[in-house]
Amino acid sequence: MAKSSTAASSNSSAKEPGRFKQIWQVLKMTAKYDKAAVWLLVGAVIVPIAIAVAVAIIFFGTNIIMLVLIIVLGLMSGLLLFMFTLNWRAEKVAFSQIEGRAGATGQVLQSSLRGQWQTSEMPVAFNAKTQDAVYRAIGKPGVVLITEGSPSGVKRIFEEERRRTQRLLSNVPVHHLHVGTGEGDVKLLKLRRELGKLPKKLTKPEILAVANRLKSLSGNQLPIPKGIDPYKMRPSRSQMR
Repeated sequence: MAKSSTAASSNSSAKEPGRFKQIWQVLKMTAKYDKAAVWLLVGAVIVPIAIAVAVAIIFFGTNIIMLVLIIVLGLMSGLLLFMFTLNWRAEKVAFSQIEGRAGATGQVLQSSLRGQWQTSEMPVAFNAKTQDAVYRAIGKPGVVLITEGSPSGVKRIFEEERRRTQRLLSNVPVHHLHVGTGEGDVKLLKLRRELGKLPKKLTKPEILAVANRLKSLSGNQLPIPKGIDPYKMRPSRSQMR
């Protein structure tokens, strides 16, 4: 048994792509959907190297050691700028692929928010008939309720969730953001930035206390099973009344 498990683990690790292969795959995917990214990536490499060569020739034309060091520094700067640009454009492409889909907000909250934010990939309120959903993020600004779907359709379940939250946490700020592509909506790509713009009110211990308190709220609601496709969910009888 030990040999078979060892062999299986070695086979699985052998199948995992290396770092350079992963970068190549991300690069191909990004170039496929974002033609401008190719030119930006080329410029990200060439411009620092060109600047380094020019500086080396102008100021250290006779010093071979300094020439080599500055050119190497330009090359390293170009590679660093290349990776930064690739990450930026790849993230933009990835968000554009899922924007408008049910559950996209939860994916972004779970994968993009770092630090002291408390989030979940699953919505805290969901209308299976209309696919409207309310997500929750808890951080230094307080509680942020993020709606996804039709602005008019999600209004009722948002107001219900807001009232529940304020009943439990009367002294904690409750903010609202709506994710979408319409006027006044927050695009997926800018969601993290908009959350960061909210005024800071809570400390780290207070964030944990608020998150624990809200567990009692979510515990009284029927959970949405993870992995269920919202488009295949049938509305309950109570929601159809």
